[in-house]
Amino acid sequence: MPRPILEVADILRRHALDYPHLLSSEQVRVIRALQVCRTAHLGGHAERCDNCEHKRHAYNSCRNRHCPKCQSLAKAKWVQKQVADLLPVPYFHVVFTMPPAVAAVAKQNQEVVYDILFRAAAQTLQTIAKTPKHLGAEIGLLAVLHTWGQNLHYHPHVHCVVPGGGLSLDGERWVASRPKFFLPVRVLSRLYRRLFLSFLNQAHRDGRLTFHDSLAGLATIEAFDRHLAEAREVEWVVYTKPPFGGPEQVVAYVGRYTHRVAISNNRLLKLEDGKVTFRWKDYREGKAQKAMTLDAHDFIGRYLQHILPKGFVRIRNFGILSTRNRPTKLTRCRELLGAPAPALAAGNWKDLLKKLTGKSIDECPVCKKGRMQTVERIPSIRELQEDCTLGQYNPRLLLSRLQANCWLNRLERLRSLAVFDTS
Repeated sequence: MPRPILEVADILRRHALDYPHLLSSEQVRVIRALQVCRTAHLGGHAERCDNCEHKRHAYNSCRNRHCPKCQSLAKAKWVQKQVADLLPVPYFHVVFTMPPAVAAVAKQNQEVVYDILFRAAAQTLQTIAKTPKHLGAEIGLLAVLHTWGQNLHYHPHVHCVVPGGGLSLDGERWVASRPKFFLPVRVLSRLYRRLFLSFLNQAHRDGRLTFHDSLAGLATIEAFDRHLAEAREVEWVVYTKPPFGGPEQVVAYVGRYTHRVAISNNRLLKLEDGKVTFRWKDYREGKAQKAMTLDAHDFIGRYLQHILPKGFVRIRNFGILSTRNRPTKLTRCRELLGAPAPALAAGNWKDLLKKLTGKSIDECPVCKKGRMQTVERIPSIRELQEDCTLGQYNPRLLLSRLQANCWLNRLERLRSLAVFDTS
């Protein structure tokens, strides 16, 4: 896959310094990581072809989960592990959303409300599935948090991938759902709304929610109840997409969506005169491909609102797919279905990258015959600074590294001038 002509990192390098709004410490950390990803700042190594002597530098990745350049390999590794959990049954795709009034609360209380979103969605599916009237079985699900739409607006929702059936309550048989129907959407929607609002109200009473700016008045129980009055009356959108055809399609879906954050570099078109243009799909017009142009600061703002709280887990398993139940209940499901546990594919990260891109990272890009071999390690800026402090450094090497990364001085200024939002 050719390298994108424009990256999120390019936009941040050019316009993050004068971004006019408050930044949290986590947002500043992510901005810094994306800006230095795969640059000399992080160090790396030099390679030379053993056939034509072609030489290239390969710099280290930031490994930040919000970085568009670091997620392809992480995704491939994660998908490889998830294959072992797949069952030879159809899979369903259920999406849980929230109304705007609740989304506004979520934006200022991300960790608490996102946890509630996961909990309410999982309990809804599991409760309805256990009802004899509907399925009468214990199910499992993989849930993935998304907070964005195609135009980068704030739209928190959770995607659930669910096997078409479950383990009978006595654990003696596999209960299959109907081929093209899993659970009634209206029943799911109303229980989900009740559970979500109950958990949200409890969080408010426990003092786990904070409010500021336009929502500052919601600190009292009475005002909070009035704010949610409309949400109690409207139908909450829960919808199911067409069922997957089998495990292969599930893997394709999981690999495409689980490790994406906000926007990929391939959707960026241009950065000119302080404006960013990117591609997006308009689902209201049959997924029509369109281009949207935003002021660079508006683009950065839309991107930053999807930065997750530090340590927050956005991919979770429940029911028979949970970590606790995999060795027992998931194994029992395989026995009942006559499905042997698949072995994990062998290979290292280079094999995965070749499978992902179709090219070997060791092949010389010039002569296509030789193999690239490491001939020199490139120290990171931090290592060079530490050596400098100890009086052990090569002045010429340090100068070349600092010159190559002169824009990092602007980044350090950003960190010193940034006003941290501690709410």
